[in-house]
Amino acid sequence: MLAKWGAAVAAAAVSGTALLGLAQPSIPTPPPDAPTLDVPLPTGEVPSIRPTRPGTPPPGPPPTPLLPQSVNVALKVERDGRLSVSEQVFVQARKTMTRHQPLRIQAGDDTDRVFTVENVRVDGNGRTEITDDEFVMTLGEGATTVTYTVDGAVVEAGDHQEVRWQVAGGWDVDVRLLRASFVAPEPPSEIVCLAGRRGSEQPCSSALTDHGQVLRVVQEDLSAGERVDLAVTLPAGTVGGAGDAEFDDVTAASAFALTPVTGLGLGVLAVVLAGGFVLLWLARGRDSRALAADVGPVELLTGEGGRVAFASPDGVLPGEVGTVVDEHVDVVDVTATVVDLAVRNYLTIRRTGEDWLLVRRNPPDDSLSGYEHAVWRALLGSGEGAGEGAGEVSLAALRGRRLDLSQVRDELYAGVVRRRWFARRPDHERTRWLLAGVVLAALGVAATVVLALTIGYALLGLAVVIGGLGLALGARFMPARTRRGSVLVAQVRGLHGFLLGTDATSVPAEDREMVLSRSLPYAVVLGETAGWLTRFADLDTAADGAPGVYWYEGEDLARDFPAFLRELDTVITAAGQLR
Repeated sequence: MLAKWGAAVAAAAVSGTALLGLAQPSIPTPPPDAPTLDVPLPTGEVPSIRPTRPGTPPPGPPPTPLLPQSVNVALKVERDGRLSVSEQVFVQARKTMTRHQPLRIQAGDDTDRVFTVENVRVDGNGRTEITDDEFVMTLGEGATTVTYTVDGAVVEAGDHQEVRWQVAGGWDVDVRLLRASFVAPEPPSEIVCLAGRRGSEQPCSSALTDHGQVLRVVQEDLSAGERVDLAVTLPAGTVGGAGDAEFDDVTAASAFALTPVTGLGLGVLAVVLAGGFVLLWLARGRDSRALAADVGPVELLTGEGGRVAFASPDGVLPGEVGTVVDEHVDVVDVTATVVDLAVRNYLTIRRTGEDWLLVRRNPPDDSLSGYEHAVWRALLGSGEGAGEGAGEVSLAALRGRRLDLSQVRDELYAGVVRRRWFARRPDHERTRWLLAGVVLAALGVAATVVLALTIGYALLGLAVVIGGLGLALGARFMPARTRRGSVLVAQVRGLHGFLLGTDATSVPAEDREMVLSRSLPYAVVLGETAGWLTRFADLDTAADGAPGVYWYEGEDLARDFPAFLRELDTVITAAGQLR
């Protein structure tokens, strides 16, 4: 029996080896106590099965992604130098995915790589749009395949050809899984695959060439806005039709192209400028209405017991009138102040031949404002023969030395702020906004140059330039008056109407000299000197009991006084320091 078992086992072994897989007879299981036998192995060559190398996968769409928010991309370099692309995207139910693929990619110093997308076809739930700077895909739920060709992806680069394309980038949602394949007529000699934010040097998760010389890229968890940038080096002459790299200088038109980013920047600029001008218009509108309103003459004369007295609106002084109306300290403001000091008995104006003297009558006191004290010191409080104890100074002597009127200017500006006609000093406000505008424009020029030479978006720099220029040009309108200042402007218009409409005969004879004198400084600052003096040409200076105009010593006030004003204007103008 043992001999039969051994013969059967040996026969089965030899038969199995010789027939290589033919059907073998059923062999019963030997009993546990059966003895073992050493069976000799067959001699000679033993046949084997060798795997065959698969060829390049046929072109066609990539396999369907399995995960929502996953993308499969197939890239194929054609013989004519174009890049065929097929993207299959699986969008989660009731969701959308949008990709903004840039068609300009920074390739080196001061240059952009430019691409052209053509022959776009959408199979599924989606649509596409092509502009000068980007290729936009908007896809709805489900699986959608987008195929297209890219011109400019393959270029000659010295002794080799280079293929570059952003396999993924600009998605508005996270991409859970990206799988891409790349095939070309010749195997790549160098591969660079970068993932992450633009400008990052982080390599892709996986970029390997398989046994069929197919480059396969895998990238997981790509955040919204991040890209996968693929650059492949091919041997020279791999494909035809590969032109020289189409590079554009970033400093050229591409840097100034209107993109969503630059469009947003220009939109923000438009909103800011519009808001600023609206606020300025609201503030200035109050002044415009005050200047345009029909204002009749205001009553500046108060009567009691048959006599009249003069009272200026809101207690404004002649020098302050000009500053409030035109927002500047001018020569005429100082000239009117000198006349007002004479009218109020601090000075006497005396004609001496071809010259005039300013004669001190009473010392300055606390009734004078800060800028009036400054005018007094500038005329009678400094210089040889014009010290605190000096009794007089001639206009000829004042012409011979330089007057310091800077304190007059500062005190006038401070006074209109202190009396709440302005919120801030008009001169400082204009200067501050002008400097801010110039600095902003200069920064905008610098930003334009830097952006044009680096990442583009130079229109943002131009937007800053425009904003700075607008600020500088609008600086002259910045010192808007307060509401009280606007009311005073209207009252000053009424004061001007009073000067034009008042006749000497409407004033009691004994008060005419007072009305003429108290109103004259306001006539000077408002440019009505000649008309005001003419209306009082027949003034009887002795009607008040004292012959002559009490503050003027000369032959004919109406004839000589304009000449005095011209000479005083010349002295003050030569001093400068008011602007």
